[in-house]
Amino acid sequence: MRGANRACAERSVPSRGRSGADLREARSSPSLVVAAFGVFAIFAPLLTGCGAGDAPGVAGGPVAMRRLTESQYRAAIADVFGPEIEIAGRFEPDGRRDGLIAVSSAFVTVTPSGFEQYEGMAREVARQAVSEPLRDRWISCQPSDPAAKDDGCSEALLRRIGPRLLRRPLEAADIAPRVAAAGRAATELSDFHAGVELIVSSLLVAPDFLFRIEALEDDAPPGEPLRLTGASLASRLSYLIWNAGPDDALLARVAADELSDPEALAQEVDRMLASPRFEAGVRALFDDLFQFDAFDELGKDPIRYPMYSAKVAADAREQTLRTVVDHLVEQDGDYRALFTTRRTFMTRTLGPVYALPVRTETGWEAVELPASGPRAGLLGHASFNMLNAHPGRSSPTLRGLFLRESLLCQSVPPAPADVDFGLFNADDDPKLRTARDRLEVHATHATCRNCHKLTDPIGLGLEQFDGLGRARTAENGAPIDPSGDLDGRVFEDAASLGEALAESPLVPACLVENAYRYAVGRVATLDERPLLRHLERRFEAEGHRIAPLMRAIALSPAFQTATPASGEGQERS
Repeated sequence: MRGANRACAERSVPSRGRSGADLREARSSPSLVVAAFGVFAIFAPLLTGCGAGDAPGVAGGPVAMRRLTESQYRAAIADVFGPEIEIAGRFEPDGRRDGLIAVSSAFVTVTPSGFEQYEGMAREVARQAVSEPLRDRWISCQPSDPAAKDDGCSEALLRRIGPRLLRRPLEAADIAPRVAAAGRAATELSDFHAGVELIVSSLLVAPDFLFRIEALEDDAPPGEPLRLTGASLASRLSYLIWNAGPDDALLARVAADELSDPEALAQEVDRMLASPRFEAGVRALFDDLFQFDAFDELGKDPIRYPMYSAKVAADAREQTLRTVVDHLVEQDGDYRALFTTRRTFMTRTLGPVYALPVRTETGWEAVELPASGPRAGLLGHASFNMLNAHPGRSSPTLRGLFLRESLLCQSVPPAPADVDFGLFNADDDPKLRTARDRLEVHATHATCRNCHKLTDPIGLGLEQFDGLGRARTAENGAPIDPSGDLDGRVFEDAASLGEALAESPLVPACLVENAYRYAVGRVATLDERPLLRHLERRFEAEGHRIAPLMRAIALSPAFQTATPASGEGQERS
């Protein structure tokens, strides 16, 4: 059999952690949800032919053509030309599909006006890249005459940067036209670097740069799944683990046609997971999962929240991502413990929001939130509470919706078009002073009840935090009741809601599903459901650590194979 199906066995990733070993022994409490999945979990190994530690040999779903996100575009420029390059221009909106920008990127295109923006950015990046202060950092050869063309030097630098930008080995059609055009520009303008500038700008508007175009090998034996080409697989790997294009070492594997060998592939995955760049990959995954791109458009009522500023919002976003990276990568911790940990980071700007003293005048300071305080885990972070709120008040419904859809992977129907929100919006009502009071009346309407019973019982647990994320005990002078239940698990406040989430089997299962969607740029097909169940079991067996999960996804046959048709047969898992 070919490499992707040659063996089911996968090696585990050794723990890199320095703490949290006790947490890895914890297991989720049983629930009705576990019972629902239990039958499949028992018989899945028999159906797939692979044991609990082996990946099902299922083929992947349709290939994708995914447009680079803004962060990925910026990373590509910084990787090749240096972080000093300034990128000015309007990026095409990324959008969000099935909860993730990573899935939406396979459905978006580039409009004519958007292409003009990309072309303008390409020219400006190229101009800066060949400027005297920056050119020597990446141009590896010197022309024989700076005022004339030098085809040999032009080709040499093209062969150096082209594979990094196009994420594949260059072909003759990539080289000859660009070298010829660079020669004509250098001759006409009496400037070798004008020709180099043309090469760079042409690469930055190429479809293979702006889109991650996946391709399949055409030599699979009958009955075998179609494998991604080495370049396509390398791109999937690098964007999953680093949120950036392949580096020179990975491209060398592609050029040598080595990624079809399971051992070589495993070596590359392990190398990439051990790299410091893995932090950027984890950061990008959770930034997408937590829908933090909404911070770019966030605003607050300056009368109600005079403490709010763009700096406060940026620091709140960074605080949560920094906490995630520290816990999952630096500490190699259990994912579920993110909902209970009191370790986080603070700046002078965030200190007043948290009512905490901050010693450092600049930068970040590691802190342990008070055990007697209302904050514990990610749900106590200002980021979630200010983002999932209205400009002038908190919103249990928005917060509950986020928990259901992003952390539990459950669908909540949209509100009917004829719903009157006037009663709930009247937060100055002298009789209905708290959000709980207003929601109880609002949810008596039949059209609202079904949705609100999913969101409000858990969203009300975060009413201890106002629309900016500041802790409070009362609203409009009335005491706040933050108790509720999560699918039968009663909690008393925000901290115990975090404990309930940490013990819910849906939380790690949802991360597995989202990580797989993020990796392949689409929802899982029906045929891939056994793989998701397998990944859930592997995630649990490895202590719910992120690096082994990424490794299991990357080494699964479904990640390395695909079907040629796109847009058919996809279902939400």
